Amino acid sequence: MHTPRLSMDPPSTRSALTWSIGWTIVGLAFAGVVAVLHDGQAAGEYVTGFLIEKSLSLDNLFVFAVLFSMLGVRAEDRHKVLVLGIGLAIVLRTIFIVVGIAALEAFDAVTYLLGALLAVTAVGVVRNGGEDRDLRQTRVMQLVQRLVPASASPLALPLVAVAAFDVMFAIDSIPAIFAVTTDTLVVVAANAWSLCGMVSLYFLLQNALARFRYLHVGLAAILGYVAAKLLLADVWHPPILLSLTVVVGTLVVAALASFLVPRSPRPAPDRGN
Repeated sequence: MHTPRLSMDPPSTRSALTWSIGWTIVGLAFAGVVAVLHDGQAAGEYVTGFLIEKSLSLDNLFVFAVLFSMLGVRAEDRHKVLVLGIGLAIVLRTIFIVVGIAALEAFDAVTYLLGALLAVTAVGVVRNGGEDRDLRQTRVMQLVQRLVPASASPLALPLVAVAAFDVMFAIDSIPAIFAVTTDTLVVVAANAWSLCGMVSLYFLLQNALARFRYLHVGLAAILGYVAAKLLLADVWHPPILLSLTVVVGTLVVAALASFLVPRSPRPAPDRGN
């Protein structure tokens, strides 16, 4: 007997744009809930954290595109894989956040370790962010392939891979929001709402990802700023408005540079005499 196959049709560009805007508005509007539950300061921290996580999560879109191509995920299956994979990622991120906040509260030195981690990551992003990625050789992909049995559904491997790679990148992005706040509600909410719009954003940008040539430079600048904030936590306390301006301004400059700066012509190959 033939079993009906569950599928989710990929959204059209107009639908993806509508949902992307909608999720962003809802995510920003949640600041009102934070203000009611806490105060205006916490609401400002939430907005800054939401934008940091949203911007750093953009890099995941490149990874998802590479994963789908590498694993041969059909276009009609990608919507479902993203929805379920990101849902799993939200659960895993929440666990990571709770553990991370507990570590920060128990050990002051963790703040400086996270700052150093982000500084190293920023340098790595500048060096390698613009290059093609071979995900087959990563430890994360090797672990996923061991965890998912060969008898599992064909979509099980890409689903788990999406969640696993998101968490791998969260090791960099979640410490970034810790520089803004360690309030569990604010951090979890900022991460969850930033990920909720990733599905529609992927389909909106899937044909334009290659044009964001300087996104990795912008993300590195944001990571560098947050690293400095963590490493100088005892002597430097920049206002939330400054952090918000740095995040938004950096993304705008990176986007404009990607579209306005002409590509350098590639040198012609030397064919000899």
